[in-house]
Amino acid sequence: MKQVEPIQWTAMVRGAALVALLGAAGISSAEGMRSYRSLAISGNGERIAALETVEGEAKQGPRIVVRDTATGKLVSTFEQSDCAQCRIEAPVWSPDGSAMALVSTDGKAGIATVNVLRNGKLTPVATIKGVANTVRWSPDGRQLAFLATVGARKLTGAVEAGARQIGEIGVAEQEDEQRIAVVSSSGGAFRLVSPSDTFVYEYDWTPDGRGFVVSSAKGNGDNNWWIATLGHVELATGKLRVLAAPKMQMNMPHVSPDGRTVAFIGGLMSDFGSVGGDVYTVPIEGGEPVDVTPDFAGTFNGIAWRGQQLMASVLAGADAEVVAIDPAARSSRVLWRGPVTASASRDGRFVFSLDGKVAASVHEDFEHAPRIVAGRLPELNPITRDNEAFAPVVSAQSVSWTNDGYKVQGWLVGPRHVDAGKKYPMIVQVHGGPAAASTPRYISAGDGGNSLVRDLVKEGYFVFMPNPRGSYGQGSSFTNANRKDFGGGDWRDILAGVDAAIKQAPVDGQRLGLMGHSYGGYMTMWGVTHSQRFKAAVAGAGIANWISYYGQNGIDQWMVPFFGATMYDDPAVYRAASPIESIKAAKTPTLVYVGERDVECPPAQSLEFWHGLKAMGVPTTLVIYEGEGHALRKPEHQKDLRSREIGWFNKYLQ
Repeated sequence: MKQVEPIQWTAMVRGAALVALLGAAGISSAEGMRSYRSLAISGNGERIAALETVEGEAKQGPRIVVRDTATGKLVSTFEQSDCAQCRIEAPVWSPDGSAMALVSTDGKAGIATVNVLRNGKLTPVATIKGVANTVRWSPDGRQLAFLATVGARKLTGAVEAGARQIGEIGVAEQEDEQRIAVVSSSGGAFRLVSPSDTFVYEYDWTPDGRGFVVSSAKGNGDNNWWIATLGHVELATGKLRVLAAPKMQMNMPHVSPDGRTVAFIGGLMSDFGSVGGDVYTVPIEGGEPVDVTPDFAGTFNGIAWRGQQLMASVLAGADAEVVAIDPAARSSRVLWRGPVTASASRDGRFVFSLDGKVAASVHEDFEHAPRIVAGRLPELNPITRDNEAFAPVVSAQSVSWTNDGYKVQGWLVGPRHVDAGKKYPMIVQVHGGPAAASTPRYISAGDGGNSLVRDLVKEGYFVFMPNPRGSYGQGSSFTNANRKDFGGGDWRDILAGVDAAIKQAPVDGQRLGLMGHSYGGYMTMWGVTHSQRFKAAVAGAGIANWISYYGQNGIDQWMVPFFGATMYDDPAVYRAASPIESIKAAKTPTLVYVGERDVECPPAQSLEFWHGLKAMGVPTTLVIYEGEGHALRKPEHQKDLRSREIGWFNKYLQ
């Protein structure tokens, strides 16, 4: 796959020919940008299904588009016109390729429906009052399994708005339990299979169709994923047997075709769904997991058994990769790589045919809008061209530097045209996590596609997105390198990265801004209490005081792997990392915001930091968004926040 080389801003000042070659910013098509998500590939690799939407298009209902893998030609389109406000989850092909299963959710009614789409007709097979997701066909195609939370009090996941905390707190009756449900693929009553006191996070059928491998934990589902175990649930009895209980976080358990081995991605992870680590295997009978990708210089974020090998997706520095793993030999080989953000399905960033020879994914980068790529490995080529008319509106390049012996990488984005001799302000945007990474997302001229970065660049800023130690992309040792050291080496990496970015672009080092959300919000609070280098800051859903935070948040289990102990056992390590301890050093004007019902980073943390800034006489504003969780979902709140962020930086940096 041909890649466009990153643009050097110094060259852009000198060479008008380069600008003309790449085209002027703007969109030459009247149609909005098309997005593709939740890819599913048929077993023979001949068909790809995706959920497709067009920016600005009137809502007509969920649309499933099936394309020919080789050519991208349209095979069929389906819209659920009777439920225009429904949200649908990724379609899943039946084993024989004749049908697809999917979950649709009517949020207003609080009803989830499992459907089978066959010959253009959608047939409901199970309906629950609550939340459902992750539908999977049984190996013989006769049954469907899915994850169900009957009578759910909130949407699944810690980033969603929390349920109101009233009445007696912490009793079992207030806990949502996500369980495996099974129903005939032709419809009928479903039955809940897994134990009623256990929250199942992920699962996979065993090849004999008699049970499931699961990652699960007892009690509160938001909080206990960090201590989840790997287990087996028997279909007939619902009995749960623990296979392994490693002191690491696990994602994507899958059983080998011969039924003997379970593979999963394991490592230090800060959020369920933000997958990253090495690949491990364990016998289906149980035992100690074995790392089959030791010392791999990258982060695995998706796996699928294909015969006796595993096909995997990887983030390696600035690149996405497809890797084939031989678990028996503990060896791997890279089949494809490119400097893009890849996305596909719940099980990884690529989807594969049953023989592992055909792959597909959705690719984008800062300058190129999303497109579906597919082909017989190692060749992957675009098969959709709906977004080709969307020209780049920014320039971007990968920046690498070394610090304290670590190789670190980040992304630098800026205007496509710069004035010779002019210096521009720069915003440092720190990602959440910390176990995550900034990767290249297309920046659109319209309302979608990384709108905050687009607006900052439009206002004349460069934006630098570092991936300091603790991030994904450089291997497990790099991700583990900030344990018991928040605000230490990771902060030094960021400062060293700022220096590296300034050398790459016409940036005014005296006009720097700092921002981030979640871990990025914490690092912003830490930065303004440990540096006078930044002249304005925006701290979203941050953590000011790890001591008080431990007793306020709804996911305290995540902290132990990172801090090495509970706050009650080692308060000193928590206090040392708390920005509030250094609040008297703060001078930087800081906008603070948070969701009212944030489970992960409660509003009290933002309130405490805002109060401290005011006491120190530092210009500050606090905004608490009504009804929102850790992720702001309401468009009016997103728009308001973006306006405030731009206005704040313009006030202090322009």
